[in-house]
Amino acid sequence: MRVLLVEDDRMIGDAVYAALKDAAYAADWVRDGEQALQSLATHSYDLVLLDLGLPRRDGVEVLRQLRQQGNQVPLLIVTARDALEDRLKGLDAGADDYVLKPFAMSELLARARAVMRRKAGNASPLMSNGMLSLDPATRQVCHLARDEAHTLSGREYALLQALLAQPGQIFSRGELESKIYGWGEEIESNAIEYFIHSLRKKLGSDAIQNVRGVGWKVSKGA
Repeated sequence: MRVLLVEDDRMIGDAVYAALKDAAYAADWVRDGEQALQSLATHSYDLVLLDLGLPRRDGVEVLRQLRQQGNQVPLLIVTARDALEDRLKGLDAGADDYVLKPFAMSELLARARAVMRRKAGNASPLMSNGMLSLDPATRQVCHLARDEAHTLSGREYALLQALLAQPGQIFSRGELESKIYGWGEEIESNAIEYFIHSLRKKLGSDAIQNVRGVGWKVSKGA
């Protein structure tokens, strides 16, 4: 999953960015409102973590413009503004949730997962296509027919999560790379093939299907 972090405080940004990477998200970090809008106009994200007190353009203004443009990306406000009026303003502008600083990183990540589930119309904490069941909180995947569970590496998890988020959808190599790598990260030429091979070794060759010349997908299930 690809996340845009919009935070001008370097200490907080460093901590959140590191936590996102540890949780196997592909994270991009910008430090002002104008950069946030530019990034959202040129890249596709699965989640936005948005501070409100930003240079160049306030976070609420960024949020309003984003929603006016029809972009419904899951968005979590992360801010020190704790007044009720500020919380209501952010939620009414289109935020999906609101987290106050200081916060526990585990809570931030849990709220992020919940926001993405709600936007996807999925109340269950697990992702499944009927064959595989993935727990984002633990990075454990279960092959339901075999009743086998495996703990995945960060990249394996990120790739499988992207596929399971849209069962039946074919993803090209470039699309999968954009889901598991952030800006400036070096990508080996055969990285996607390597991670798919590793997942198939754990889950079986039928877990991820190759559509020759196009990309990869997981089945929609029954």
